[in-house]
Amino acid sequence: MTKSIIPGALAIALLAAWPHAQQPTQPPAPQQPSEIATTITGEGGVAPRLALPEFIALSTDAETVATAKTIGQVLWDDLNFEREFAFIPRDVYSSIPKATSFADVPFDRWRELNADGLIVGTVQKASAGFKVEMRLINVRTRQSAFAREYGGSNARLFAHTMSDELHKSQRALNGVARSKLTFDSDRDGERMSGTVQERSIKEIYISDYDGENQKRVTVGKTLNIAPRWSPDGRSIAYTSYRRGGANLFVSNIFQGTLEEVTKGDKVGENWLPAWSPDGTKLAFSSTRDGNPEIYVVNRDGSGLRRITNNPSIDITPTWSPSGTQIAFTSDRSGTPQIYVVGADGLNLSKKTSESYADRPTWSPAPFNEIAFAARSGPGFDIRVLDLSTGVTKAITFGEGTNESPAFSPNGRHIVFTSTRSGKAQVFTMSRDGKNVRQITKAGNNEKPDWSK
Repeated sequence: MTKSIIPGALAIALLAAWPHAQQPTQPPAPQQPSEIATTITGEGGVAPRLALPEFIALSTDAETVATAKTIGQVLWDDLNFEREFAFIPRDVYSSIPKATSFADVPFDRWRELNADGLIVGTVQKASAGFKVEMRLINVRTRQSAFAREYGGSNARLFAHTMSDELHKSQRALNGVARSKLTFDSDRDGERMSGTVQERSIKEIYISDYDGENQKRVTVGKTLNIAPRWSPDGRSIAYTSYRRGGANLFVSNIFQGTLEEVTKGDKVGENWLPAWSPDGTKLAFSSTRDGNPEIYVVNRDGSGLRRITNNPSIDITPTWSPSGTQIAFTSDRSGTPQIYVVGADGLNLSKKTSESYADRPTWSPAPFNEIAFAARSGPGFDIRVLDLSTGVTKAITFGEGTNESPAFSPNGRHIVFTSTRSGKAQVFTMSRDGKNVRQITKAGNNEKPDWSK
């Protein structure tokens, strides 16, 4: 197995998780109910063409102007990320007179640009931050198709919330703008002491889905790796070497508390936790009975069950969306391949026949796919297995080495690690391999996961 599968044992220490953070997925509270929403469609059944000019600052102070500009730019990026709308390029907006309120929008001029919908927003100071209004207007009828009013102070969160709500209203799509990423990183440049050989420290980080607001979750001279978001997006399970060997911990990052899942004598080395869909259990790999096998345990460490029993190495589990199956990596056939077994340990089946396959991740419903890393020449590439047809499709093609894929909560995107820019960095891409975006730049960043 590669070094990404079984890291060596190190004597290290772990401190408490990042405390006193606010829940990042909490949207700004609407100040009033929206009107009944209608759907804007493009002519001939194509994606609707939208225009999104800058939000209107209703006062000239620098803070309001900056907030309006940020909301407009972030909303533009969020809406383009899902590729559900066609957007009129902003370089043609200069020919359209700028509106100063909802009352003087030049609809005739926007219709000349063949806009189906127009997003107009205003920002003004309020007693607690800002009051932000947003309307999606049908340019042909000049009627509001969707409207919201918010209060708060986080400009980026205003935009993320609008994007998710617009996607839900207009395209029946659960957007990912308010979702989060997590990954491990050695960016702080710290070294562990007291070991035979000095090793780089790795800590757990989180960020917005687009890489903004990167924050360190764990703080200590230790090795913390392979983080996984809980289904409710409030906790992260990961592997830590604070006991001198690998054990599983859960950081409740919005309460600032830490839970130890695997503890006690003779528990072996424990790696790579994966949450069950209901958030009550963790699957993981452990050497407690000898060779690495797959186990399932309750979140509080009780109810341990062994799932696999084979003299080979079984590791990197991932749950099916139904919670009835677990996919994992095993070298029982000679080289590491992806297998699927029932959550009761029955009905084992081999799913890949690559030269080397590792790090499976199961897609959310309704997709029925497993993404994994497969050896391709000197490095690895991301491939996606359609479990319904048995067909495997490559979605990266030798741009560095590409590993550790994880699906977005709506299944339309994948976050992964790649060396295409030099060091190991976190990237996102569409599930077809297009629209690759680099998320991290400092240090080495690996084993990402995407919150629900």
